[in-house]
Amino acid sequence: MDCDEVMLTVRITAAERALLRELARGHGGDVSDVAVDGLLDVIPALHDAATALRLQRVLARPAPCALTVWLPAPVADLLPLLGERIARTGGPSTGPASVALSAALRLWLAGDPAGLAASLARLHGDCRVRPEPTGALAAA
Repeated sequence: MDCDEVMLTVRITAAERALLRELARGHGGDVSDVAVDGLLDVIPALHDAATALRLQRVLARPAPCALTVWLPAPVADLLPLLGERIARTGGPSTGPASVALSAALRLWLAGDPAGLAASLARLHGDCRVRPEPTGALAAA
């Protein structure tokens, strides 16, 4: 039986959960969609050697909160490869896919909140209507 989505429970901090919910409110309210976007945004960074130190710092903090997210099956299929990459960068040896997702999501959420929101806006093509220039700008 094929599934379109996979349910995973991730472990994050209370502050990370609050930030994720805040970002979701600004982009349709779906925490799972924002988690997927964050995962896809951070995957390329895991190939950078400098990311290993950031990943180790993020994972050194306890993550007492559980949060359930739904991932599209093709995205969930990336998690074993992501887990291997995280283990190679000095992160924990990941077993379940939820551990890899937790690590990647926590690394992404460790970024600047304004930068994360801007990244989500770009990803979703959030082009706000800008007022027409007036005065000297319109003449230029």
